[in-house]
Amino acid sequence: MSEPSVAVVILNWNGKDLMARFLPSIVKSQYNNLRLIVGDNASTDGSVEFLQNNYPEITVIQNDKNYGFAEGYNRVLEQVDATYYILLNSDVEVPENWIRPEIAAMEADERIAAAQPKIKWQKDKSKFEYAGAAGGFLDVNAFPFCRGRIFNVIETDLGQYNDNKEIFWASGAAFFIKRKQWRESGGLDADLFAHMEEIDLCWRLKNLGYKIVFCPGAEVYHVGGGTLGGENPYKLLLNFRNNLMIMQKNLPVFEAIIGITVRMFMDFIALIQFVYKGEFKFAAAVNKAHYQFVKNIRKTGSKRADKQMAYLKHTGVYRSSVVWSFFIKGLKHFSQLRF
Repeated sequence: MSEPSVAVVILNWNGKDLMARFLPSIVKSQYNNLRLIVGDNASTDGSVEFLQNNYPEITVIQNDKNYGFAEGYNRVLEQVDATYYILLNSDVEVPENWIRPEIAAMEADERIAAAQPKIKWQKDKSKFEYAGAAGGFLDVNAFPFCRGRIFNVIETDLGQYNDNKEIFWASGAAFFIKRKQWRESGGLDADLFAHMEEIDLCWRLKNLGYKIVFCPGAEVYHVGGGTLGGENPYKLLLNFRNNLMIMQKNLPVFEAIIGITVRMFMDFIALIQFVYKGEFKFAAAVNKAHYQFVKNIRKTGSKRADKQMAYLKHTGVYRSSVVWSFFIKGLKHFSQLRF
């Protein structure tokens, strides 16, 4: 039986050095029905010329400007025909057989729309990586965290999460999705620009009745912070703003009103802490995130689907506060949480 077609699609913006470092592993991927594609967001560092000169087997699709992660991928994937898309960050190293186990798991259940492999830290492959680890979850306040990573505590992979598991969201660092569900859901929300857009997409898919899963049969190795550094006020702004936006889009109306009110109060406490520490750029980023959210609240509201599932009915929701569990109760590892 022939394997379903797969397109690995890397979105690039001025990442020539990262591609020079990690494409050698990607072109060795073992899968029979595979296309390798780089979508370029109008890079100015010679990325396109580098690809054309060194990787003629890779298709390059060029955007006319930097559209960010979300709209950049939307525009590129409009031009890609495959049964499965794999959205892969440019700072990810892969082993040869990283595709087939994930596709096999997704083929086994038509309700599975998206999945992720085990994501580990490229600098120390014994540890999970911040952006995804062993699958994404949300707490009662829609605060994201992962199996294998809560806040800044990153676990060593000892096989403790080596089970196929339904999760809430799959990481955009190595995001497997069926083309049919990509198109049905409308792809990524361009207004998010970057950060949490994969959580929003997974939430919309779950509201449509689909599953998101973690498949440990394969693993990849992510550097992290390849485009925006971890300590970046703009990244903080995007995370705070986008978290509020995806809550407004995907929660039932009453739950959205209550949930957003609670989250904005928690954000205000974070702002006060930044001021207390003298981190005024980060405090300003939180303030700007709230301003942008309120400014665009009608536009965001217009994107709500006709039906949203009650939040606590979703698989992958921790019915308590991960902030409280981590900082007050001292529960630092996912396995200590009680769902």
